[in-house]
Amino acid sequence: MAEVPKWLTIGDVAARSGVPHTALRFYEDKGLITSERTAGNQRRYARSVLRRLAFIRSAQRVGLTLEDVRDALATLPDNRTPTKADWSRLSRSWDKELEIRIDALQRLRERLASCIGCGCLSLKACGLYNENDEQAKFGPGAHKLKPAAEGGRD
Repeated sequence: MAEVPKWLTIGDVAARSGVPHTALRFYEDKGLITSERTAGNQRRYARSVLRRLAFIRSAQRVGLTLEDVRDALATLPDNRTPTKADWSRLSRSWDKELEIRIDALQRLRERLASCIGCGCLSLKACGLYNENDEQAKFGPGAHKLKPAAEGGRD
């Protein structure tokens, strides 16, 4: 059986993670991932960077900012590969934020699907219609599309 290399080149990481070389350099510049340098100044990444990259890409997919991701990753240990418990603790810290985002996406899906699918073509029957600007009393924004935790209204 072949020995698993401890360190990966930038090409190895890009191939394994599906993250382009340019994004790897960007993430490193932003402090999301780290690498060691060889005597020839080539980047070498610990294998654990693959988990971090999967986490970064998943977080981006649900709309979390790179600042949020960096702050979360900063809670992981630097001197060892994070354990399942480390990752679990990190993910629990995002439970509320993810619930808010899920609510926002569900509201958007429900309201837009009914709007597009109803075929009424009538502002009087539209679930998003704001007759007589009733929603103005709640301040700026599209309150019927906001998540409940951010003041969304039905």
